Amino acid sequence: MNAEHDKNWRLARRDFLKFGAAFGAATACGFAPTTGLAQDVPLQFDGSKFMLQPAEANAKRGGVLRICVLSRQPHFDVHQSGTFANISTQACMFDNLIRRDPRDSGKSIIPDLAHSWDISSDGTRYTFLLRQGVQFHDGAELTAEDVKATFDRIAKPPSGIAIPRSSLFRAVEQIRARDRYTIEFKLAEPRPVDFIMSAIASGWNVIVRKKVLEDNNYNLRRVSTLSGTGPFVSLKRVENEVWTFERNKNYWNKDLPLIDGLEVYHALPFSPEMASALLSNRVDYVRVTDPATMKRVAQTPGMSGAQYYQSVIHAMWPNNKRKSFSDPRVRRAMHLALDRPVLVEIVKDLAPTMVGGFIYPFSQFATPKDELEKRVGYQVDPAAAIKEARALLQAAGADQGLKGLDFLVRDLPNTKLWSQAVQAMLQQTLNIETNLRIAPESTWFDDAKSGNFDILIGVIVSSLLDPSDYFRAWYSADGPQNYAFWMNPKFDEMLLKIDREVDAAQRLTHIREAEKLMEDDPPLLPMVWEKINDAWYNYVKGLKPQEYFGLYDVNRYDVVWLEK
Repeated sequence: MNAEHDKNWRLARRDFLKFGAAFGAATACGFAPTTGLAQDVPLQFDGSKFMLQPAEANAKRGGVLRICVLSRQPHFDVHQSGTFANISTQACMFDNLIRRDPRDSGKSIIPDLAHSWDISSDGTRYTFLLRQGVQFHDGAELTAEDVKATFDRIAKPPSGIAIPRSSLFRAVEQIRARDRYTIEFKLAEPRPVDFIMSAIASGWNVIVRKKVLEDNNYNLRRVSTLSGTGPFVSLKRVENEVWTFERNKNYWNKDLPLIDGLEVYHALPFSPEMASALLSNRVDYVRVTDPATMKRVAQTPGMSGAQYYQSVIHAMWPNNKRKSFSDPRVRRAMHLALDRPVLVEIVKDLAPTMVGGFIYPFSQFATPKDELEKRVGYQVDPAAAIKEARALLQAAGADQGLKGLDFLVRDLPNTKLWSQAVQAMLQQTLNIETNLRIAPESTWFDDAKSGNFDILIGVIVSSLLDPSDYFRAWYSADGPQNYAFWMNPKFDEMLLKIDREVDAAQRLTHIREAEKLMEDDPPLLPMVWEKINDAWYNYVKGLKPQEYFGLYDVNRYDVVWLEK
């Protein structure tokens, strides 16, 4: 390091000491917390003395946390996954380079395997200093080579490997292990610091051992006993029933985890089985439960619940490789045929949902609600949308409708309900006839990736609220979750402008232009956006879901404790 660098590093160290008390509070590091992004991240930060502690001064050790979530894994490769079924169980076995703070609902970024960082003034170099002496569960020491191998695979997946978050690192030109405990990310051109740091801190981007990647040809889909560095070690897994873990006695943070073990029970979201497990106290905590259960929880002494925004879109994907759907007029007609207020009503007893288009409707980038409700396709009265949809099909030469389409449905309670409703809407409005094919996660994701469907219905996730994340992952030509195989060169040009623009007002103009293009040439058919319900017994402490953005960044359970 040069003299100027050393000076900045000492100043950052001083800032760390000055704000040390803030680490014990909900807003760690003095970073301004925001939904989906971590703003005002300092360019230099020395956290060499920082170790995460529980927020509560009276936290105590012991006990086993029993949680009930969707944990039917399609495979075991967290990086390749696009479903909570993986992260809900496997995240506790791993750490990240930097992480979301579980004490403030994941709004702030704090050190993790990297204790400190240095970001160059031009925003093109991100350097992280690793903790020394960290061990994987198999006894091997963590080094910068493991971090490099992890992020090399995420940023530029090898042939045959698809990683939904790879688009977050499109600007990353090179990842270099400068020495055994120093890792550097070099960007081809600068991006907002909060975007890059939030991308690195995503809960999905767990650090895996380089040797394990090499031994398995960089594909971990069938490796159920991965060796992480995390606070819990796998004990036993019973498929589609329960996965049990014990405290990692060699964890690098000697004060964590607080609980002795973890039992993760499987149940489908919103299901009666999940509700029964909670209300009978067979489990302590449930995630993604139904509104009726939340009402029971609110009326039961000693129980609590929380509702928060989910980082997903529920949608349909017409396969653009099929001739019928290569015409944007056909896809827009289908887009207009969806009666979204009705789709919200259909699942009101399962999950709280809201009408939205191609942008997170609760984000600062969204078209205002009152304006969206006037747009054709989002109005309460569907008459204008149906009229335009039929005219579009006639102009496309498909006014006789389409027959015998393979409609692939993800096996989730809400998705199955929507598929029947959408099937009826398409048939009655456009004479498009479909055959429903319900599939579990493993089949659904494999068929989605390979294009083995005519129409797909399900749910996909993003890491951030920023369109530079999900516009690229969901909609761009090479997007890892572009299941419709949609291509629009003009959109990809717009996306580059969105990525590079630093003026907020001009950037929003580009986002609106991209939104207009997608309305006319839909890359998918948005149905609804949802919120999530969590419920628990009050003796469960340290989980703070009230202000989560999604449920993918805070599943390590290391600061959770039981007051019983």
